[in-house]
Amino acid sequence: MKPRYLIIGMGAAGVSAAEAIRDASAEAEITLIGDERVGFYSRPGLAYYLTQEIPEKHLFPFGKEDFQRLRLQILHARVVDIAPQEHYVTLHDGRKLAYDRLLIATGASAAQPSLPNTKKLQGIVKLDNYADAQDIRKLSRRARAAVVIGGGITALEIVEGLQENGVKTHYFLRGERYWGNVLDEAESRIIENRLKEEGVDIHYHTEAEEILEKRGKVVGVRTKAGQQIKCSIVAYAIGIRPRIKLAESIGLQIERGILVNEFMQSSIPDIFAAGDVAQVFDPYSGQYVIDSLWGPARLQGRAAGLAMIGEGVPYHKGVPFNVTRLAGLTTTIIGQVGSGADKDLVGIARGDSETWRQLPDAIACQQSFDINHLRLQIGNQRILGSIVMGDQTLSQPLRHLIARKANITSIKDSLLMPQAPIADLIAAFWAEWRKDHEI
Repeated sequence: MKPRYLIIGMGAAGVSAAEAIRDASAEAEITLIGDERVGFYSRPGLAYYLTQEIPEKHLFPFGKEDFQRLRLQILHARVVDIAPQEHYVTLHDGRKLAYDRLLIATGASAAQPSLPNTKKLQGIVKLDNYADAQDIRKLSRRARAAVVIGGGITALEIVEGLQENGVKTHYFLRGERYWGNVLDEAESRIIENRLKEEGVDIHYHTEAEEILEKRGKVVGVRTKAGQQIKCSIVAYAIGIRPRIKLAESIGLQIERGILVNEFMQSSIPDIFAAGDVAQVFDPYSGQYVIDSLWGPARLQGRAAGLAMIGEGVPYHKGVPFNVTRLAGLTTTIIGQVGSGADKDLVGIARGDSETWRQLPDAIACQQSFDINHLRLQIGNQRILGSIVMGDQTLSQPLRHLIARKANITSIKDSLLMPQAPIADLIAAFWAEWRKDHEI
């Protein structure tokens, strides 16, 4: 009998697992189950779809022929129950599917704001998926003003998307600056100033008290300070919550996500997890963390797929590395750069790695010129993290130096001198260091 592999989730982790299984086994029966009719698409691409920088077709990296090549059975359905002892799942329509090995790659959902009057009103939006992006674009055609609530990457994606579609945008920040648990003050101000130049109204120390409605539609927001802002769109991006309901129902070991070992195996041997729903060991912090980034999801999915067919290659979480765009400015975040240790899941923005939140015992030095900005987080003998804004020349060198724990004691004193030419010092050190190390 052919081995049967069942994958719940058709995102980056699920598709990567299916590819790994098929590459290793021509005979395996592989079934992908997804509850989105559009199938597999690029979640990072939604930000560029919102701003109309890319057409819809560029969101779909796999065509029909790619799935045919992999010989996958695709089901657009929702799994409502798992029977781990009997090895089958139940779908929403009552069908039962048997499996030998199961992968849970159900991803995560946007955390809901705790506001009164948040019933399903026309105009309340998030950016979880493709349908959400379509909804935002559709509403933007007639909207004059919008309010965005949230402090991370996804909130900024929505702000830029609305502004680009001609919607006057009010951006609520709970604190005194943007993304303060990852960026330093200079970096936050760079982003905020660029937003203001584009016409965004930033409201500091502001929280929504109530969403105002009329005949089932959003008409405004009342803040806790009593201010009323007229708008027809309210968007929120206050963090994510892994979709762990199925895992909880069968007693898998869970903290914030499904706890897995280095082979992405859960506490039930024949069930694996990968992507936003999985909680993996992070050697940099010594903790189990959720890494809601596209690259790690792909790597975790591949590791899970290989383990499911018995060809396990352990997944080792690498140094956190994320290239994103903040207010139109290419920004690379590497390693440990956070300025806070808040573990509250609601505060974890999609695209954020929890490792950034671990504040190391380190010295920060920085260099900036106009919109080119470089910050290093330096420990006793090595660079622990870095943020590169604008010019990305040093992004890959810093990634290698941080991941390989390069000893920088020879230039540390120079880096810490007032007005030190940090970029030049790192570039020169990299040129010498790479001669003696295989990259």
